[in-house]
Amino acid sequence: MTTLVIWIGYAAGTLTTLAFLPQVLHTWKTKSADDLHIGTLVIFAAGVALWLIYGIVRRDAPILLANAVTLALQVAIIFLKMKYALAGRRKAVKATDAKGN
Repeated sequence: MTTLVIWIGYAAGTLTTLAFLPQVLHTWKTKSADDLHIGTLVIFAAGVALWLIYGIVRRDAPILLANAVTLALQVAIIFLKMKYALAGRRKAVKATDAKGN
């Protein structure tokens, strides 16, 4: 593989990976992931995990690195979605209980 092709791979991986950073930061800042569908997040994470395995098997550093970081960001988004959804449910239960008392 030529050096140019390798650098194109790193550039592509960097850009597609960085695309998720604003979503992670936004979700963390707003403490809400209501507008993100869990099914889409999980399916995408599974696809990224398979790309990561593919990169490992092929020993292709641009694919491996990009997908390792993307998977970490995707897992963070899924974690935050579940955390904030649970917090929202607890808050709703407390509000319902407060009205009943």
